[in-house]
Amino acid sequence: MNEPLSVRFRRVAGLVRKESTQIVRDPSSYLIAGVLPLILLFLFAFGLSLDLRRVPVGIVVERSTPEADSLVTSFRNSRFFSVQLARHRREFEEDLVSGRLRGVIVVSSDFSERLGRGDEAPVQVIVDGSDPNTAGLVQGYVQGVWANWLDQEAVSLVGLAVRPGAIPPVAVVPRYWFNPELNSRNVLIPGSIAIIMSLIGTLLTALVVAREWERGTMEALLATPIGVAELLVGKLFPYFVLGMAAMGLAASLAVFVLGVPFRGSVPALVGVSSLFLIAMLALGLLISTATRNQFSASQAALIAAFMPAFELSGFVFEIDSMPAPIRLITYALPARYFVPCLQTIFLAGDVPGVLVPNTIALAIIAGLLNLILARSTRMRLE
Repeated sequence: MNEPLSVRFRRVAGLVRKESTQIVRDPSSYLIAGVLPLILLFLFAFGLSLDLRRVPVGIVVERSTPEADSLVTSFRNSRFFSVQLARHRREFEEDLVSGRLRGVIVVSSDFSERLGRGDEAPVQVIVDGSDPNTAGLVQGYVQGVWANWLDQEAVSLVGLAVRPGAIPPVAVVPRYWFNPELNSRNVLIPGSIAIIMSLIGTLLTALVVAREWERGTMEALLATPIGVAELLVGKLFPYFVLGMAAMGLAASLAVFVLGVPFRGSVPALVGVSSLFLIAMLALGLLISTATRNQFSASQAALIAAFMPAFELSGFVFEIDSMPAPIRLITYALPARYFVPCLQTIFLAGDVPGVLVPNTIALAIIAGLLNLILARSTRMRLE
């Protein structure tokens, strides 16, 4: 017998009121949705960076000449390096081995003579390969300083002032779209919001509902004459509102406090975030149903949501560089699609080529998780 829609609505509204009252009375909900995103966002913002700042390097100038001194001055004026000078590379060997220096730059004794003849005048860069990421960054920044110095010294080096009609050297002028300052924080903070919401969305339902299983109130709720869809809507809706409030708090903090640009639209941010949060809330409810224990639920939430989102979403590690089996696994992770959406909305704007396919993928994953959740819950109601 089909019940009137108004009866179903009253049951759902009653369940929503019950869950909302429980959220208000439960301080852990405020900690998860309010305090946790603030702590994690500040940790990601100030504790994680892909930029080099004042990296200690040694510069060996085997023979002091005006050109060599000019090059050293360029390194001193760079915000990336903290420079120490020496005449012989052996003076820096112990510092490089011990890690007190991240690299050694050697300007050979015939540096100026080669430049004067128009020959190639290489600058040797010795880096600590025990940290490949930092070594690559140091090498790249050294090449950048070298290229800028060559550009500044081009007229005097090639003698354009005394060679009328000489063809000026070709100058490459790079432009960096979306993040012209090349500040890694502008990329990391939107991605970190996705990681934070992965944990918060899963914990909100996993811990709170697991507590109900421990106290026996969940069995009492399942014994009431309520349908599966009504139960899921009544359970998920209050935590969805709380999760979106946490999302709004994190986004506002990123823009107004941490200075991350926001070039997209609020509707796009809300739409993508809603689909992602629905998926994570369903995952948390599945975890709580399977574990029925708060400690087990918290551990499962870290393993199933936080760790995969941090390592396999492209937040820090490039997905294209991962082995093929791992890349296949990433297609099942909601964070894989949420991270590029947030980075695009914040830095580039509403780009359909990025947002549309990722939003469709999020919708499919959210639908599948809720379908699995509905079937699992129905078996327990029988």
